Parts: sequence; C-alpha cells; structure tokens
Amino acid sequence: MKAEIRIVAGTLRGRKIQCEVHPDLRPTPQMVREAFFSILGNAIPNRLFVDLFAGTGVIGLEALSRGARSTSFVERDNALVKSIEGYLRKFDLMSHAKIYRTDVYRWISAWKAPAEPINIFISPPFPDLHEKPDVLLANVQTLMSKVHDESVIVLQAEIESPLETAPELADWEKRTYGRNMLLIWQREDNPPAPAEEANGIDNM
Repeated sequence: MKAEIRIVAGTLRGRKIQCEVHPDLRPTPQMVREAFFSILGNAIPNRLFVDLFAGTGVIGLEALSRGARSTSFVERDNALVKSIEGYLRKFDLMSHAKIYRTDVYRWISAWKAPAEPINIFISPPFPDLHEKPDVLLANVQTLMSKVHDESVIVLQAEIESPLETAPELADWEKRTYGRNMLLIWQREDNPPAPAEEANGIDNM
C-alpha cells in the first residue's frame, strides 16, 4: 500500500515523501514525529543528526528541514537507500547528508562519535524490537558510551514491547502516544572524548 508522509515544519514544510507501507517498514506517525521534534526543540539547529534504521528517511529529512547541520542516514535496504538519496537530491540536500547502506549494528560498532553534542534517533524494525531486544539494547548502550556531553538519544518503541520494562532504560524519560513510545536520554557529565575517538561523524 502506498502512503504519503508530510514534512511538518521548517524549510521543507509541506513537502511529501511517498513510501510503500508493509510489515517490515514502520514509518513514524506524524503525531510522534511532531512530539519528537518538539521535545528536542532548540537542540536541532546546527547540530549533527543521526537517523538509525532510517527507513523512509523522513525523520532525518525533517531534522534537516528544521536546521540540523548534517544528517547521517543508516539503512541496509537498498531500495530505501535509493529513495532517501532521491529525496535528498530533489530537495537539494545532498551536501548536508551522508547515507550509509549497511547494518545498523555494524555501523554503531565502527562509528567514532564527534567531540560535540549530537542527536540520534533510533526506530528499530519490529523483529529487533520484539525478538532480539538484547542485541538492540547492547548497541544502544554502545552509543551511550560514545557520545559527547549534552547529546540526546531517542528510541522509538511500542507499549508492551520488551523495551518498556527493560532495566537498562529505567532512567530514560518515557512518553507515550497511543501504542507508540519515545524513550529519551541525554548525556551528562561526560569527559571530553579522546582525540582518537573524536574524528567526526563521517569516520567509520
């Protein structure tokens, strides 16, 4: 089934992205997207942004629309990657984006975080969320250990999923929107990253 997703605000406000909705693709509902960007607010402009399990790419595109300095899209599905690239070209945003067609967990393992605050959005597919949450949580903890002070990680989950009661996320802020849940964490009191770990978002 085909669907259209509208970018809500910013320089691309009202622009639409077309996608094929199927069980393996979970586009973030507009209500949840609006809530996410409202939560981050002034932390979006001029910051680096990472869209993990990018899918349609609408979250990363909206981040660019709202003033993010650059977005890295990480998605392993070749058709989705081509679609994201097509919209980046259409909206003249290729110079503000990086696309990684790879497994998200492999990318996380190799990623060297920048020595500055960064925003990361994680929207895992249903199997990762419900069938192997231990792998997902281990990789979330890897991200937490890498990012710099004031960085924000937001994980999209569902109520009654294993993540809702995961002890690893006990101190994360939780907000629910229907069946959807946003889990929010901000890095505090983190010492500056060592030089070898601060080579920038493009290094893998």
